Amino acid sequence: MGKSLKIAIIGDYNFTYNSHHATNLAIDHAANFLEVEISYYWIKLNEVLSFRPQQFNQYDGFWIAPGPIINEFFLHGIIKEIMGKPSPALITGAGYRTFIEAIINSYQLNPKNEKLISDNLVDGQQFEKISITPHSEAFIQLYKNRNNEELTSSRFSLYPRLIQRLENELTDVEAYNQFEEPEVLSLKTHPFFVACGFCPQITSTREIPHPLIYTFMKACLAELESNSKKQA
Repeated sequence: MGKSLKIAIIGDYNFTYNSHHATNLAIDHAANFLEVEISYYWIKLNEVLSFRPQQFNQYDGFWIAPGPIINEFFLHGIIKEIMGKPSPALITGAGYRTFIEAIINSYQLNPKNEKLISDNLVDGQQFEKISITPHSEAFIQLYKNRNNEELTSSRFSLYPRLIQRLENELTDVEAYNQFEEPEVLSLKTHPFFVACGFCPQITSTREIPHPLIYTFMKACLAELESNSKKQA
């Protein structure tokens, strides 16, 4: 393992949450699969807010951790900051809604201040099964040899007009769920900025790492190699 990645996991870590523990394990699964050393650091929301620009540059990628989100206002600002940087970013879980709200705010998509996103449709902290229908060619390939069932504790319904604006102008829908709602979105203007409502880390195993997570790590590795060439 000659190369080493540094990943910032942005969230208030709580060892009692399965999704947080699974996040750590899923990174280890991807590291083993890709044969690369990955160092990851959980960073609290209030700590990221005080980051200077050069501190963001210390990391090869950013992962917005699943909730619970202690301060959505803080996360909103952090997501907007990361959206403007070239480093790969992955959002899993409750941050999916905050990501969409950051886009709505950035591009003034809600001048009438309407409710464009539902509240969480999954009760409590339980996980429910969700079926993924890949839409983009990239996600069709990711799920080619994989069961399309995932686990989620965060599911949101979007106003149809918002979906149309997002898909036409700002994001690509990578996958839908069985309710025909966008389940995975990516920014059109970013090399790798993917947000999903479900938690891929929950179904990742050492034997079969989740393809979305190791694809994210591959993007981080490509970014590291690109930056190394620039500095050479």
